Amino acid sequence: MSRVQLALRVSDLEGSIRFYRRLFGVEPAKRRPGYANFAVAEPPLKLVLLEGEADRPTVMDHLGVEVGTTAEVDDATARLDELGLFTQVEDDTTCCYARQDKVWVHGPGNEPWEVYTVKEDSPEYGTDGVVSRPMGSCATADDRASCCAGTTAGGGAAV
Repeated sequence: MSRVQLALRVSDLEGSIRFYRRLFGVEPAKRRPGYANFAVAEPPLKLVLLEGEADRPTVMDHLGVEVGTTAEVDDATARLDELGLFTQVEDDTTCCYARQDKVWVHGPGNEPWEVYTVKEDSPEYGTDGVVSRPMGSCATADDRASCCAGTTAGGGAAV
């Protein structure tokens, strides 16, 4: 199983959940404080909603490809490395209420992409690898101010 992930930072989490529930005809797969995700079968999509600042437009937080196994993350890492792209690996990290293995790479516009697998659910948003996460992907405004300001993983080459 593989599907594209789109993570959006939204100012109205509940309103966004209502909208995407109607748009895709599915309930959120996971709900936590300031967070929701939808596992959409058709089209294959993992839509992640992260609560942002009030009265701000929705922005892209990051993009990803969810894969089924750590071996697939390792294969993606090897392929990206062979292409000469700067990668940042995060093994056994807790992020977005899940324990994951992942690799980050940035596109030419500095857009962050991750290839990841979810190993298990977590009750915590996660702090592993926070300094290396892309700008905007920390759990709260306080996290962004302390751990993500001006800090991004990867280089500037396209996937």
